[in-house]
Amino acid sequence: MEPVDLPLPVVRRPRASIDARALERDLRARVDGEVRFDAGTRAAYSTDGSNYRQVPIGVVVPRTVEAAVEAVAVCRGHGAPLLSRGGGTSLAGQCCNTAVVLDWSKYGNRLLSVDPDGRRCVVEPGIVLDDLNRRLAGYGLQYGPRPATHPNCTIGGMIGNNSCGSTAQAYGKVVDNLHRLEVLTHDGVRMWVGRTDEGELERLTASDGRTGELYRGLVALRDRYAGLVRERYPDIPRRVSGYNLDSLLPEHGFDVAGLLTGSESTLVTVLRAELELVPVPKHTALVVLGYEDICRAADHVPAVLEHEPVALEGVDHQLIHFQRIKHLNPEALGELPRGRAYLMVQLAGDTREEADARARALIDAKPDDVDHTWYDDERHVHELWLVRESGLGATAHVPGEPDTWEGWEDSAVPVDRLGDYLRDLKRLYEEFDYGHPSVYGHFGHGCVHTRTPFDLESEEGVARMRAFVERAADLVVSYGGSLSGEHGDGQSRGELLERMFGPELIEGFERLKGLFDPDNRMNPGKIVLPYRLDENLRLGADHLPWEPETVFSFPHDEGRFSRAATRCVGVGKCRSLEGGVMCPSYRATREEEHSTRGRARLLFEMVDNDGDSPITDGWRSDEVHDALDLCLACKGCKTDCPVNVDMATYKAEFLHHHYKGRPRPLAHYSMGWLPALARVVALAPRTVNAWASVPWVARAAKALGGVAPERDVPVFAEQRFTDWWRERGGPRGEGHRGEVVVWPDTFTDHFHPAIGRAAVEVLEAAGFRVKVPRAAVCCGLTWISTGQLNVARRVLGHTIDVLREDLRRGTPVIGLEPSCTAVFRADAAELLPKDPDVGRLREQTRTLAELLLERAGDWPPPRVDARAVVQRHCHQYAVMGFDADREILRRAGVDADVLDAGCCGLAGNFGFEKGHYEVSMACAEAGLLPAVRDADDATLVLADGFSCRTQVDQAGTGRTPLHLAEVLAAGLTGREAAPERPEAPGPRALLPWGVAGTAAGALAVSAVVRRLRRTRRPGRPPR
Repeated sequence: MEPVDLPLPVVRRPRASIDARALERDLRARVDGEVRFDAGTRAAYSTDGSNYRQVPIGVVVPRTVEAAVEAVAVCRGHGAPLLSRGGGTSLAGQCCNTAVVLDWSKYGNRLLSVDPDGRRCVVEPGIVLDDLNRRLAGYGLQYGPRPATHPNCTIGGMIGNNSCGSTAQAYGKVVDNLHRLEVLTHDGVRMWVGRTDEGELERLTASDGRTGELYRGLVALRDRYAGLVRERYPDIPRRVSGYNLDSLLPEHGFDVAGLLTGSESTLVTVLRAELELVPVPKHTALVVLGYEDICRAADHVPAVLEHEPVALEGVDHQLIHFQRIKHLNPEALGELPRGRAYLMVQLAGDTREEADARARALIDAKPDDVDHTWYDDERHVHELWLVRESGLGATAHVPGEPDTWEGWEDSAVPVDRLGDYLRDLKRLYEEFDYGHPSVYGHFGHGCVHTRTPFDLESEEGVARMRAFVERAADLVVSYGGSLSGEHGDGQSRGELLERMFGPELIEGFERLKGLFDPDNRMNPGKIVLPYRLDENLRLGADHLPWEPETVFSFPHDEGRFSRAATRCVGVGKCRSLEGGVMCPSYRATREEEHSTRGRARLLFEMVDNDGDSPITDGWRSDEVHDALDLCLACKGCKTDCPVNVDMATYKAEFLHHHYKGRPRPLAHYSMGWLPALARVVALAPRTVNAWASVPWVARAAKALGGVAPERDVPVFAEQRFTDWWRERGGPRGEGHRGEVVVWPDTFTDHFHPAIGRAAVEVLEAAGFRVKVPRAAVCCGLTWISTGQLNVARRVLGHTIDVLREDLRRGTPVIGLEPSCTAVFRADAAELLPKDPDVGRLREQTRTLAELLLERAGDWPPPRVDARAVVQRHCHQYAVMGFDADREILRRAGVDADVLDAGCCGLAGNFGFEKGHYEVSMACAEAGLLPAVRDADDATLVLADGFSCRTQVDQAGTGRTPLHLAEVLAAGLTGREAAPERPEAPGPRALLPWGVAGTAAGALAVSAVVRRLRRTRRPGRPPR
């Protein structure tokens, strides 16, 4: 076919005069899905993982592919720009725009078919990579490319970015692993595209209509630019920048699917994808090589490649240092060899012997001054890969270090020039006074990741960032490299593409854009006719956020709530569907707004003073309140989030201000004031339990208390733990290991006192002299979780007064309820930062297991010799950790299956509050409850948290979980480990106690309220 002269299309930014109300109305009328133009949703989708921010017009969550097609049709009718989005983790700004966002991840996540013989499958674009590979595991197949965000990235997003990951060393980029795509243009052309042989291409170019026009235009583009493509496209494995015009070349089979891969939603909407699969490696071995510096490690990469690794990653000493500061992956860091930089080399084989032989050959060939470690077991290999995959989060918001940002995080150069490139890049950093940022990445493909300490909040800083990026772009081009090695161009690199490709190929990109999207409605301003790289910044020189006064001190964010609200970097780990604790409400709802990331974005918008922010009413914002409503305050994000977003604390702070000076939800009174109410109930627990067993009374009480009608009211113990302690006569014996204070938390004291008695028994057997506070005390947890922070501070102040002498003597405080223990270890110091005894409380508070290991390490726990299913409490997971419990259980002979099943779903008051029951149970059914049901009768069920025990108990599993103290106490006497729990006495108990109990209760409520009002306020000098 003769070359055709194509006129340059008119490509312009979409008009701003979209009638959003009419567009929303028509979308609602015609689209089977969720149509959201509300302020909260728009705020949650206003940014991605990049430095950029653009508030969308609205969001559509289609239930089916056909619904998505209809949504595009409606947008076409209104001339509305469109952005088709996956997991939203893009680092170059391609997943935020002033457009209608089409989010596939909630419903469009089906695996439609699998052809195991042909090694192919068909998927919808919203399916998460790890979820897909779990479903393919039974076939012995997987999708090859595996970015670090594999727990939460979607296939559609991977196609949009032409993703790679560490496994691209063996399998290549997404473009190398696609068979066909079903795509839809903004103007309505729907077709399957892929490799096109000559006969099919002749047929398509001869056809009428838009399809024929598209293919004729593609042939013309190929013919016009083939020479320039061959000349100017870098011949490296990680060229992701620019459009894939090379896919149209004859040697690539005129692959239109390949052409559209990496186009970042600027050309088409992907509806379905037929993927090419690869066998799961049967055996692997991981060798880690240690070098004196990262440049020397890079120099050695070509020699390592001779051993044909399936993955070859580089990690420098700064990344390791930052992970140590942030307490990330401590076990894996201890397994690294000597050195200040590392190559992680994974080798595969059909047999264990073959994989190990490859590892030995690599080790034998390494230089003598290079140390190594070598693992071929799944646990160690997984732990070590986490070191590399934690890179982005580990290098962001490092305590004591300047904040770092994207902007030059994804360059790639020829492998044999990688060491020299890194040396020049380091010199460039020094020239711009950026210090020594961490560099790491896919060294086997010459791809370098880094985050740079740009100043993005001053005119001078933004100008310096721009100058640096322009110089860095020229540097990578001089090495024959690519501006992007896998993250894409978006806005951060779109403006720089001419430096890499030259003006002629940029004209070719514009022609391609004009061919598929002549009206520039698909993700406008990205790749082609891009926004400036210093435009639409989330911060920017004019960023002057609102700095509200707070109750929490936010010590990790310079005491500024605005800085805490900026902490999220958008990596999206909170959107993972398995493993860890974060984020239970997202796993239950699949809603961006109910992920940690989504909530963080709303809080950012709340403190942002930019005139276009959708959130305009500060602490009173209903949108922020609604997003936080399904936050379980589990604190999982405090540990699981790579930048330690602590949404539970942010929620408590928000609720404090949101309800200041106005009525609160009923649950805040009934459950927030539970410790005070429990003390009232203690005057007549049998009467209260009896009343609660009367159906109409229980219904009325739950309605008045804002409690979910599906929940049972917990049964109060007839004898509190503290009452038992007083009757017992207090401490016994001297205790050769010294004194300890057992903390009588509300849940142990009033509901499960047998746990407190068991703990005393175990501690005394281990040689401790046990004390229990005689005064009424509380950690303030329930007031914290409901945002009643002034009361919480008064309660904590009283607690410190009671414990002060013991704290100054260095006496350990033993927490039995993990959530209360976590208050002492974390929240208390942020609520009362100026009291030194609060710091002592934090340092001296221990779990039972921690104390036994630290101060009674030579005491052999009693043998229990049993199997157990163990549910970790979220607050213990997040604040104290569970290693000590694992070790004590091991020493006691307990074969513990510690569940990686996330939150139980009850989470303190959350699961009891009206309107939360369905989400609460969905969280429990995600892992905990099935594991309990599957456990046989001989298997113990352990859960130290009152919430976890209550969730299992009320779910009809027939099992009542035990606390660690109960298991160890049973082992001391040789009795069977069985829970001792209070039971409701029934309505008959009302006869002798009804009037007396009611009268006593009224008097006690009055006394408790008076006492709380008298409790010292923060700021009063300690006695």
